[in-house]
Amino acid sequence: MTDAAGGFDVITIGRVGVDIYPHQIGVGLEDVETFGKFLGGSATNVAVAAARYGRRASVITRTGEDPFGRFVHRELVRLGVDDRFVDSVSSLPTPVTFCEMFPPDDFPLYFYRYPQAPDLLLQAEDMPLDDIRDAGIFWATATGLSHEDSRDAHHAAWQARGRREHTILDLDYRPMFWSDEATATREVEAALGQCTVAVGNREECRIAVGENEPERAADALLERGAELAVVKQGPKGVLAKTTDERVEVPPIFMDVVNGLGAGDAFGGALCHGLLQGWDLEPMLRFANAAGALVVGRLECSTAMPTTEEVERLLAERRGER
Repeated sequence: MTDAAGGFDVITIGRVGVDIYPHQIGVGLEDVETFGKFLGGSATNVAVAAARYGRRASVITRTGEDPFGRFVHRELVRLGVDDRFVDSVSSLPTPVTFCEMFPPDDFPLYFYRYPQAPDLLLQAEDMPLDDIRDAGIFWATATGLSHEDSRDAHHAAWQARGRREHTILDLDYRPMFWSDEATATREVEAALGQCTVAVGNREECRIAVGENEPERAADALLERGAELAVVKQGPKGVLAKTTDERVEVPPIFMDVVNGLGAGDAFGGALCHGLLQGWDLEPMLRFANAAGALVVGRLECSTAMPTTEEVERLLAERRGER
């Protein structure tokens, strides 16, 4: 998974679990008859997505010591993600997540992360600081800031990295993981000063910086230290800004099966584009297309597209104009 020097292209840190997704679309969980089992968790999905583009990827997280924990390790390796930084907690179960699917835009999530999720018990002293410092990209999510142990681990990682280029914060906001919005805002604002790239949708920007209008949100993220601010606007496309550049790309509309993995697919493709040194507009178009492909698929991690699939979709859409 690593080159001769032992370095990673992408290291992510955060949620892992097992997604239990229904095979029946448009019905409540009480009426679902069969389910599929998939590797899940936002940070984990981003690592998988990056690996699909040939990137050397790893994830820092924790599971339970149980069959689902063993499944996580097996799937990570099968999908090309190095699992050396995945530890376990003997006293806690590996989280599972159920969802309901009511396309095109209603996908309720039910997180079973009780009594505590192992990935929120990451310890600062266990962080692979040299690997984090040397990685081409270090990707963290706001969810990891919702618990003291994990929060301390994140800040230890950022301190070791020292605001190196491509230190990314996914604004990923799940209200059920936080005591209140004000606490989330305080912790995310503190984290923004440690990162060079911020990525989020309009609601996540509202929590992070108090703005959900895309232009103002992007500007507020830049003011708080980001060098690149990416605001995902759903059916209105994506806006990205730096201090001297503004790019907005339109959406790619697809027949929706499950919208839950699109943001992680976007994230993995964004990592790839940054490492490739692409200009902002082609990078956003590539990431947008990656997300669009995943909304047409049931699962998240194993739905992440390859370079060829993304380029084919982009070529098809160019041909339709």
